Amino acid sequence: MTNPTVAELIARSNRLGADPANTNYAGGNTSAKGTETDPVTGEPVELLWVKGSGGDLGTLKPEGLAALRLDRLRALVDVYPGVEREDEMVAAFDYCLHGKGGAAPSIDTAMHGLVDAAHVDHLHPDSGIAIATAADGEELTGKIFGDKVVWVPWRRPGFQLGLDIAAIKRAHPAAIGCILGGHGITAWGDTSDEAEQNSLWIITTAQAYIDEHGTAAPFGAVRPGFEVLPEAERHAKAAALAATIRGLASTDKPMVGHYTDSAAVLEFLASEKAPALAELGTSCPDHFLRTKVKPMLLDLPADASVEASIARLIQLHEQYRADYAAYYQRHADDASPAMRGADPLIVLVPGVGMFSYGANKQTARVAGEFYVNAINVMRGAEALSSYRPIPESEKFRIEYWALEEAKLQRIPKAKTHQGRIAFVTGAASGIGKATAARLAAEGACVVIADLDLEKAQAAAAELGNTDVAIGVAANVADADGVQAAIDATLLAFGGIDLVVNNAGLSLSKPLLETTEKDWDLQHDVMAKGSFLVSRAAAKPLIEQGMGGDIIYISSKNSVFAGPNNIAYSATKADQAHQVRLLAVELGAHGVRVNGINPDGVVRGSGIFAGGWGAQRAATYGIKEEDLGQFYANRTILGREVVPSNVADAVYVLTGPELSRTTGLHVPVDSGVAAAFLR
Repeated sequence: MTNPTVAELIARSNRLGADPANTNYAGGNTSAKGTETDPVTGEPVELLWVKGSGGDLGTLKPEGLAALRLDRLRALVDVYPGVEREDEMVAAFDYCLHGKGGAAPSIDTAMHGLVDAAHVDHLHPDSGIAIATAADGEELTGKIFGDKVVWVPWRRPGFQLGLDIAAIKRAHPAAIGCILGGHGITAWGDTSDEAEQNSLWIITTAQAYIDEHGTAAPFGAVRPGFEVLPEAERHAKAAALAATIRGLASTDKPMVGHYTDSAAVLEFLASEKAPALAELGTSCPDHFLRTKVKPMLLDLPADASVEASIARLIQLHEQYRADYAAYYQRHADDASPAMRGADPLIVLVPGVGMFSYGANKQTARVAGEFYVNAINVMRGAEALSSYRPIPESEKFRIEYWALEEAKLQRIPKAKTHQGRIAFVTGAASGIGKATAARLAAEGACVVIADLDLEKAQAAAAELGNTDVAIGVAANVADADGVQAAIDATLLAFGGIDLVVNNAGLSLSKPLLETTEKDWDLQHDVMAKGSFLVSRAAAKPLIEQGMGGDIIYISSKNSVFAGPNNIAYSATKADQAHQVRLLAVELGAHGVRVNGINPDGVVRGSGIFAGGWGAQRAATYGIKEEDLGQFYANRTILGREVVPSNVADAVYVLTGPELSRTTGLHVPVDSGVAAAFLR
């Protein structure tokens, strides 16, 4: 049974975290103090429950809390060695924990434990950080809030900050909270509702003051030539730039991308102050830890050609890496962790939007959300005053903090396909659906392309949210439709790494009954369709410079002369030779091209369910429901081939173990001697 105090804390946290105006994803923390019975002594024990390290308020559950004994936590005050050694206090929190399980205590635990209030909220609202980063933030705090909110100069999160805020509460009995310079807000209350209302009052009061007293154009005038492009034009340009930008952002390690063209981003990029403000970078630690110390901003007009934009982005990326290395060298000492990478996580393109990057789609999306937060902060600060983030040296201390390094080391080992973006055709059923599911399970972002959009979207939803998979319509026989599907992939995930040409259909007829229409239909979907998909995907694969994989789901019929199957088998032979041709052509770009030759896959197959099964059963003189077993009985292993068997082969061919394999056809047919490759 959940402790009532904990239940209140979770409910309050979820409400606050659900609104991005209150705090960003995984940003801020909340706490409550209360009692439980000590299972050893049977006596009441006073506890602190506080959101643990790395958790998110909006989705917080009881297991995401750290529970600490307050007597032991407060006793740490007597052994605190001072700011030069305060990192040691985080390790000391482990000796204050109560019971088993729960989350690891965060650096902000001291703030919650030492402040003499039953309930404490620490949040990162855009309006509050706008005041916290204004050049005259202290003066504004007094003017906006009076004696209800106290200004706290910037101090790195830690034990000393907890001591400072505890002292402020004691010295200012009328105060309900404080503005933390360059950082955010903290509020408190005797009850959970009071703490929540105090937090919301600070946030809404700050925003109301900005709205009433702020200048109408905080970012200045629109720069001539940097106006927002029409939606279709900016999306087309974004898709054309995406692969190149992702390749640049992945110089040190592969990244997944996210594209944003929200009104806030486009307005900022069109403004005259954008270059100077972007150069200042973000301020709140949660912001710049996810967006890097500053973004990379393309300095060309919105209508610059794709070719000119790419050339300039390459130059700017080289300069960005040099600037970042210089930033590291300016502040690193012998105890600093090694430089983690010099590529930008935020790339801004005027008139087009923002590209953000991370190790996976969620991280990339959240990085973009944080930069939108930063834009909102800059807008508020510039509306009232001028934006002044914390010093660069302090940003470095946070970014390369030993505690941050320890947090990074706790991240679980990446799955084999994490950071890879897969495009699978015919993926709403059968082999394609099983392949998409296997790749997603191994960490890939997956685009399920299918002729039926509703089925594609439904299949994608089965795999998770849009950070995992999306469904797109794709008639692979139509060049424009294929290009639109590839562009959608680039806008959704920033690039493409892995293509599975699986879409297909079949008509089982003898030669004399096969019409020209039958022939054209099968060749359009499989031979031409595979060609169109491979051609459209090859361009971004090459532009990224990250290598990649193209897989053809061919068939044992590409080498086996089965009865009444002229059109299908001929087009499968066409696909099989495309594998060889493209392996040779794309190898110089690190793109591997391989094929898989399954036997008849009956279970879950859209092809077999669509009439092909009945036709093949009639050819062999058996019942349609016996077709799978019939195929199995004629193999060496005597086992039926199912969609997951083919998906397993795709996984192996595109994984790290076969990184030197290209131009190969892998039989997945349980052994059909007549289809042995010679």
